[in-house]
Amino acid sequence: MKYFLDSAKLDEIKIAYEQYGFDGVTTNPKHIMNSGKSFKQAITDIAEYVADKPDFPVSVEINPHLETAGEMEKMAKEISSISSNFVIKIPTNKQGVIAARRLEQQGVRTNMTLVFSPAQSIMPGKLHAKYVSPFVGWKEDYGDDGLDYVKDIVDIYHKYDFDTEIIVAAIRTASQLQQAAIDGADIVTCALSVYETSFTNPYTDLGLKTFQDAWDNTKQD
Repeated sequence: MKYFLDSAKLDEIKIAYEQYGFDGVTTNPKHIMNSGKSFKQAITDIAEYVADKPDFPVSVEINPHLETAGEMEKMAKEISSISSNFVIKIPTNKQGVIAARRLEQQGVRTNMTLVFSPAQSIMPGKLHAKYVSPFVGWKEDYGDDGLDYVKDIVDIYHKYDFDTEIIVAAIRTASQLQQAAIDGADIVTCALSVYETSFTNPYTDLGLKTFQDAWDNTKQD
């Protein structure tokens, strides 16, 4: 399983790559806003950092106000020209499917995002999108099960040998991260704080304290 960082903050991206060896980054308009930078500045800074990291993909989302496939395609090409690391996030709706199909045929890699059902996930697989991004946290906010449908998507993709990689997005807890791995997702993406929480356990702290006390009460040569 690959770990992607869900952030547009350069300091967090550096920690994820340099300290933890993460495999990629996903961004969205909200992350760009939270970076405190303009859209162009934020993605330019990220592009400069990943320029010597060819195997470190960065998903960048197009303007969410765009309504036609032509508009989406045009902006996607503009963004992808900035960095060979960039994968373009396209909304999974009718116009987005048309745009993503055209882009993939032209060699512009896409991440079909805002997927909330197994049915919605099928076209990204059929058109050979680089990634498909089912969202977990948003569904659970409104009382839906956020992970059952991820397993269904994994099963569909295996059944038809789709080469699109499944990114489980909007993960907010270590439990969700764990279940995505059990279900066979290719990638998870979440905030750095969620990952760092998953690295820890209070029993580990308890065990470490026990061993520290034993060490301190053992004669040392």
